[in-house]
Amino acid sequence: MRQLATLSNQLLIAMPAMRDPNFARGVTFLCQHNEEGAMGLMVNRLSEYRLGDVLAQMNLSTELPEVNDAPVLIGGPVQPERGFVLHVPAGNWESSFRISDRICVTTSRDILIAMAEGRGPDRAVVALGYAGWSPGQLEQELRDNAWLTVPAQEGLLFDTPLDTRWEAAAALLGVSNMAQLTDYAGHA
Repeated sequence: MRQLATLSNQLLIAMPAMRDPNFARGVTFLCQHNEEGAMGLMVNRLSEYRLGDVLAQMNLSTELPEVNDAPVLIGGPVQPERGFVLHVPAGNWESSFRISDRICVTTSRDILIAMAEGRGPDRAVVALGYAGWSPGQLEQELRDNAWLTVPAQEGLLFDTPLDTRWEAAAALLGVSNMAQLTDYAGHA
């Protein structure tokens, strides 16, 4: 039986021909990829919410303007009411999954309480919803030339401005102009 090469801790960069409006010009961080499918968070789509709005919906509040005003991303089209915190390892949260030595994802309320109190991770991104693929679906999309992949870099996830992440992710592969890429794949 062939071993599946995991794409966890990789970025999926939508090819210019991507027609799905959920993913066009998108960058998705893959949190998990195995024989059961894949799950990731889009990291370059701004939602209409700020973190203060999300906290208020959870009956939490903060006096910290940087927390209240922090952007919340659209993590993907699946379960848009569900929250995810992508962060550097810090703290001991109830429901965390370590993706790499440098990146974790947490879904429990305790991390948001800590963030509201100024005790959260130094570097974090909050997203609502996620992107999911059934077994074999992502592999087929890669064969269909829908995505480029590149190992994730912490700086791109937490520091690069949202509106430049698509180009910045492509630049990690040496692609300086996404428009010059073809929309078809060659297979030997």
